[in-house]
Amino acid sequence: MASIAPSILAANFLNLEKDIEFVNNSPVSHLHIDIMDGVFVPNISFGQNITKQMASKCTKIIDVHLMIVNPEKYISEFRDAGADIISIHAEASNHLHRAIYQIKETGAKAGIALNPHTSISTVQNILEDVDVIVLMSVNPGFGGQKFIYNTIKKIEQLNELRAIHNYSFEIEIDGGVGLQNAEILLKAGANILVAGSSIFKADDPMLAATRLNDLASHF
Repeated sequence: MASIAPSILAANFLNLEKDIEFVNNSPVSHLHIDIMDGVFVPNISFGQNITKQMASKCTKIIDVHLMIVNPEKYISEFRDAGADIISIHAEASNHLHRAIYQIKETGAKAGIALNPHTSISTVQNILEDVDVIVLMSVNPGFGGQKFIYNTIKKIEQLNELRAIHNYSFEIEIDGGVGLQNAEILLKAGANILVAGSSIFKADDPMLAATRLNDLASHF
């Protein structure tokens, strides 16, 4: 079964506890938290302390996406804050293999994120070592962007490599995901769909989350 991960970046920052409670009461399995430093991406979001407070209120899998430079410095801190999955960008780390095992040593699942322009070939040599590959389907840094459809080819490429080599990683899609494209992403081989605006900004967020989760349950 595939999973839906609402992105807290699209929530109401004036009432995060209420929106986290909404996620708890919904059928989804993950909560996605984007960490932005204003350097790797042109925006700033949350730090370790707010992440810890959100994680303490959330009953779902905490999926932390580090869009930051020098992510290795903060891996342990975000694990201590409650992260179950920690994903770092291939473009932000000079020693990806070392960083992946640094994440694993904390007990968290280890993920690698790729920007839209980054080829799958750049991480092909370490696919057997990771738990999650996060494909950015928008340019990172802001919510509410339009989906980049070339991402589907990258999903298919990863899915083929996974099948050929019997790799166990999950494919996570982050950006511009909603009911308009969820099915095609799941059919291409995606396992986790990050949905921000399509859930939190919907007229009926619970209905939106439920419909996406029902769709994911068939894959």
